[in-house]
Amino acid sequence: MGATIFKSSLHPPRKSVMKYTLDAQGNTLGRLAAEVASILIGKNSVDYAPNIVADVQVEVVNIDKVSVTGKKMKQKKYHRHSTYPGGLKTLRMEEVVDKKGMAEVLKNAVDGMLPKNKLRKLRIKNLIIAE
Repeated sequence: MGATIFKSSLHPPRKSVMKYTLDAQGNTLGRLAAEVASILIGKNSVDYAPNIVADVQVEVVNIDKVSVTGKKMKQKKYHRHSTYPGGLKTLRMEEVVDKKGMAEVLKNAVDGMLPKNKLRKLRIKNLIIAE
């Protein structure tokens, strides 16, 4: 008997990568993130399969001109924990925008809309955010 070769279904051979360019100007942050997440999952392609990373690349331009409604800049909070006792860090959205830019806010929003499984990191790598 010969050696058994296992092929990973997570990384099928890439045929051609579909590139999408979305303009964030005039769009709301949440609606833009939902559209990006849907494209990254591959829901708009004919050969959609939930267990395979879609052959897409999404580029978002003019991210600084995206609109944030209400009082989210002052009230929305992002939490992270260092896993040490008392290691909870909390930043408001305006602090995140000042430190890392609006691109980090969009990336967090899209990341939260993707399914929580082992394909998540592979899908978020296909997101390119141009300031």
